[in-house]
Amino acid sequence: MRKVKLYISTSLDGFIATKEGEIDWLVDPTQPNLANEDYGYYKFYDSIDITLMGYNTYRKILDFGIFFPFPEKTNYVFSRNHTREKDHPVDFISDDITNFTGKLKQNEGKDIWLVGGGQINQLFLNANLIDEMILSIQPVVLGEGLPLFGNGTNFKRFRVDNARNYNGTMAQVYLVRK
Repeated sequence: MRKVKLYISTSLDGFIATKEGEIDWLVDPTQPNLANEDYGYYKFYDSIDITLMGYNTYRKILDFGIFFPFPEKTNYVFSRNHTREKDHPVDFISDDITNFTGKLKQNEGKDIWLVGGGQINQLFLNANLIDEMILSIQPVVLGEGLPLFGNGTNFKRFRVDNARNYNGTMAQVYLVRK
């Protein structure tokens, strides 16, 4: 069975974006030599064939002014709006998220990347749909912002599978305790 993996960066204080939704803090202009570091991304990217994300995260990706970064993957964007037209290369899903994702996990294929954001992360965690979390913890404190999981998140234990230091950024892999 496929695994759903949350692969995401956070600040030391657990935020995935500023309160305005900005992620420019992910790049440290004082550390130009880090541009060549992939932080394990390419190996992870090769292990998945589906991405899942909330509509706000999708819009933020488009706001970068680049081409959609996952064109060779199957991409689903969860949205409450039933009338959205297909926007290549994504399909908008307004069905029940837990049922939809449960069916995806049963199909053959590679693993599934839960891109985020915080509301979807919370829903997936509360529905026991996250199998693994890969958190790239950036050495910065934001003080406030959009949390990795929102208020109302159920208690859940994980175990650390491994951790790696990428030039000061810690990539930690957590597995759900069964």
